[in-house]
Amino acid sequence: MSDNTAKTQVAIARCPDCGEKIRLQGRLYVGKEVICPDCDAVLEVVDTEPVELDWAFDDEDDDGDDEDW
Repeated sequence: MSDNTAKTQVAIARCPDCGEKIRLQGRLYVGKEVICPDCDAVLEVVDTEPVELDWAFDDEDDDGDDEDW
């Protein structure tokens, strides 16, 4: 039997802002954007094993010069 069908993955992670459990469905990957249904925080997946969320940051203004930090 071929395993070419897409599998739906379901995972639970906590919002780092409000602590609410967030149910994640579909393909999980680092960088996937998620919005907390409780507090509307814009989050992203930062790890998949175990699933961990952190605040999503807009990197458009980031010039990559972090040496001063």
